[in-house]
Amino acid sequence: METIQSRTGQGRVADAPSGHWVYRALPRGMWPYAQLARWDRPIGWWLLLWPCWWSTALAATAFARPGDALLTLLPSPLTLVLFLIGAVAMRGAGCTYNDIVDESIDAEVERTRSRPLPSGQVTRRQAWIFLIVQALAGLAVLLQFNGFAIVLGLCSLAVVAVYPFMKRITNWPQLVLGLAFSWGALMGWAVEFGDLEGPAIMLYLGSILWVIGYDTIYAHQDKEDDAIVGVHSTARLFGENTKIWLTGLYGFALMFFAIAFAAAEAPMPALAGLVAAGAHMARQVYVLDIDNPAQCLRLFHSNKVVGWLIFLGLVAGGAWMALKPML
Repeated sequence: METIQSRTGQGRVADAPSGHWVYRALPRGMWPYAQLARWDRPIGWWLLLWPCWWSTALAATAFARPGDALLTLLPSPLTLVLFLIGAVAMRGAGCTYNDIVDESIDAEVERTRSRPLPSGQVTRRQAWIFLIVQALAGLAVLLQFNGFAIVLGLCSLAVVAVYPFMKRITNWPQLVLGLAFSWGALMGWAVEFGDLEGPAIMLYLGSILWVIGYDTIYAHQDKEDDAIVGVHSTARLFGENTKIWLTGLYGFALMFFAIAFAAAEAPMPALAGLVAAGAHMARQVYVLDIDNPAQCLRLFHSNKVVGWLIFLGLVAGGAWMALKPML
């Protein structure tokens, strides 16, 4: 079956994965919108989701005592589902907004010039309408939470709005991306407790450093084109010293995560998940070849594993604390 990635297919997008189920499920007219929202590349919403789920799980296990009811020590399934829907909607809205802002830049970069806007598959007006629809879906999710969490979630829009412009004016656009993509580390705690405390803030700081690290790896794919069109990134800034920087970024991220867990009195199994995540991060740094774009993309995608390890460690910690008196 011909897909949007087929060489002979109208609307082929160079950096889209081949044969994704999205293109089998959606009518052809929806393919450009799937591209705008990156529905065929779920890694983005996974990476946006993980800080939300970490924070939710950390809040559930915070200050737990042996013998507490199991259901009170596990993250609420409803909250997890709401964050999942919100992450997909807001990641899609963010990508659509980014493509609107970057249309002229994308037209000059080999990997991105075939995207829907620069290739003319959708108009700017259509892209804006699609962005608004996705943002409204995200707002519908946000309105399910308490008042403090709603206001906190709305505050994130300021960071999202300025991010696409940062690559034009600073070598640290990944820092601004970290501020936006890590916001969920605050949200999960806010939904549970209606305020912000030290554990959530430490989790947020650690997540920011994690985001800078993995997006630096991602940015090494485009560093040559970025240099030509004048786009800045930490990949270009760090250059041959990238492994040293990543060691520091990931190391301090783990330190902040550990401080967050300690401040929340997270059960011991949570630390096991953190250690496993640290080992995975160390492997990324060890094997990284910054001049191999395909490997950079694979390592970037592997951060989904980091998310699972930390989350499952927190969930296991809650279960362990509930069952501890019986062990």
